Amino acid sequence: MVRKSKGLGERHKKILAFLKEYQSREGYPPTIREIGEQTGISSTSVVNYYLDQLEKRGLIERHRKISRGVRLAGANPLGEMFKVPVVGRIVASAPVPVPASDFNYYDAETSVDIARTLLPSPEKSDNLFALEVDGDSMIDAMVNDGDIVIMKQTDEAKNGDMVAVWLPDRDETTLKYFYKEKDRYRLQPANPTMEPIYVNKTERLEIKGKVIMVIRQVQTTAV
Repeated sequence: MVRKSKGLGERHKKILAFLKEYQSREGYPPTIREIGEQTGISSTSVVNYYLDQLEKRGLIERHRKISRGVRLAGANPLGEMFKVPVVGRIVASAPVPVPASDFNYYDAETSVDIARTLLPSPEKSDNLFALEVDGDSMIDAMVNDGDIVIMKQTDEAKNGDMVAVWLPDRDETTLKYFYKEKDRYRLQPANPTMEPIYVNKTERLEIKGKVIMVIRQVQTTAV
């Protein structure tokens, strides 16, 4: 039986109001981090705590394998599904050599199914590709080893974008936050134990794509 909203605290109510407003405005759900920012909760684990309570009351529905998987109960269904090709692996650590500089070494049939309504914008499916994450340099951005990142093809990036970077002179790739500084580029990990990577502007650097969604790897534990 669906539980009612009686007895909800102020944070519960703020989260529900934000989910309703955001979904109505944008047409897709917010991320955990966006929920925290808009409701004054700095910890993603605390946001998840409140979301778990709302889910138990039947007020929201959650799809934990994707980064925008929270929606109000009874909201519009996920809608049309389409396939995004998984074209390779991207290292989320120090840049390392890859088998092919264009990432293209996975089987042509490998793909993931995505609900169009969960994308942050009405992207064309032929403008998207997916990469499997190898490493833990982006864990504070909730991107873990084994996750799949959905990428929008682009050769441009703004400061703070999470991008797949190719360094042609080294034939190396990496997944990092991108920042353009005075005479160099900074590739910033989201892991306090790791240092930024600096690339001089005299060295070639190519943006291959920008992360627009994360599909989480479900972990199983033996008991």
